[in-house]
Amino acid sequence: MDKALYISMSGAKQSMLAQQAHSNNLANVNTTGFKNDFAQARSMPVYGEHHPTRAYAMTERPGTNFEQGPLNETGRDLDVAIKGDGWIAVQAPDGSEAYTRAGDLQTDINGILRTGSGLAVLGNGGPVSIPPAASMELGADGTISIVPLGQTPDAIAEVDRIKLVNPPRDQIEKGLDGLIRVKGGDPAVVDADVRLESGFLEASNVNAVDSLTEILSLARQYELHVKVMSAADENSEAAARLLQIS
Repeated sequence: MDKALYISMSGAKQSMLAQQAHSNNLANVNTTGFKNDFAQARSMPVYGEHHPTRAYAMTERPGTNFEQGPLNETGRDLDVAIKGDGWIAVQAPDGSEAYTRAGDLQTDINGILRTGSGLAVLGNGGPVSIPPAASMELGADGTISIVPLGQTPDAIAEVDRIKLVNPPRDQIEKGLDGLIRVKGGDPAVVDADVRLESGFLEASNVNAVDSLTEILSLARQYELHVKVMSAADENSEAAARLLQIS
């Protein structure tokens, strides 16, 4: 069978994988704190006990665009956005420590501070627990202050402090669950320079127009790969007929 069939097949597969990445970006264009994913493939020669004569497409580990998205003012006390670099530490569903920039915070019926997706926000000693309070305020350094129920407005008590970190970008990676983790699994250390902006939420940094354009371009590439596969199949059938005649 013509080797072009395998080459075009690998190219079509990588085009489909890239379409998945861009479709996921487009689907999260309105997700708070979402970071745009890159899709990348490169040619890989076939190695073995012969001279490399063909190059196939191979997907490399996709990267992530960690640039800050636009900040939208909400005026809500529990909405926070990170100014510049940094991450909010949360407890992932598997119990490990992970990081996000989604600052749409809320408290559950047990007083646990959680993100909009239900992840517990981590503080100095684990998940942040808020006692019953008449009001709550989040400081720029992540400090959580409350006015306990039944107390006067000037009876402010400090409850906990949100763990804010800022590991180097080359040491973090984005998981399939959309959360950021440090490579190797070790928790990041607290960074006192990370600052929060109360009353704001960071929007996704996905460019919807660019993502849609990439999806259309990849669709055309996929069609070209399919045409090459069809042409290779037709050539193979024609060669088989010639052999039968001879």
